[in-house]
Amino acid sequence: MEVERLKKIIEYGSKNCRRIENNVQDFYALIGIDKRSELRSPMQIIRTLLENMNYIVIEMPFRDKEIGALCYNGDALNYVFLNTALPKANVNFALCHEVYHIFYQEKRLNRGMDLYMNEHYYEYEEELAANSFAGMLLMPEQSYRMMCQKFKGEAREDDTILSVVAKLMNYYEVPYMAALLRCYELNLFEAGQVLEELLHVSSEDVRREFIRLWLDESILDASKKDNYARFEQLVKSCGEKYQAEEYLNARTVSKALQNMRAIYKRIRGE
Repeated sequence: MEVERLKKIIEYGSKNCRRIENNVQDFYALIGIDKRSELRSPMQIIRTLLENMNYIVIEMPFRDKEIGALCYNGDALNYVFLNTALPKANVNFALCHEVYHIFYQEKRLNRGMDLYMNEHYYEYEEELAANSFAGMLLMPEQSYRMMCQKFKGEAREDDTILSVVAKLMNYYEVPYMAALLRCYELNLFEAGQVLEELLHVSSEDVRREFIRLWLDESILDASKKDNYARFEQLVKSCGEKYQAEEYLNARTVSKALQNMRAIYKRIRGE
């Protein structure tokens, strides 16, 4: 990412900070957590909320690693597909990004599909807003400031600003660019040559820093988790129930399952 593009993203966040903060506070109320708390284990908390809203969260590896998530609104059930071919940190961010689209974007997705492209900060306003929401939700300002100061204060002679960003990534389980962007949104680092360097850090550089600092490398790796089989079993169970109640016939259920399997194979690349 170029410096000028980063500045535009930060400028957007600054102008819309109050509105998005209100969205975050509203979401904390929805999940029944004090707004002063941190959202830990977002998958566990958000999955339960979305289930109550008739959204099923499905984790599976995609063939296309550019896509972070798919959100599909149907007639009865809605689905959020998360790409587990990406690192765990990216999956967390993608899930929170989709939460914004589901609950808060002005033009709601009534029926159809929405794509979240992995680590691409679009110029489209709703995508900027969704990324800003995910950042604020996963990295609350007060907590983030405190932890950044802590990691700066405990720095050793061979540590750098990258060391601080890596520790923030590890603590909040977020992608590198999301952690870096949050630092500059909150004016935790000075701009200049260091920013140029940080914007061109490679994934290999980040991994080496994680190893050096004894951090949890697993958040940098893809879990490849695939719970499609559980999803299909759920549909089968619902189909059997509706057949017994004579809402559906066996042919309709069989056809739906065939279509699901075909879509699954296309997404997964089989």
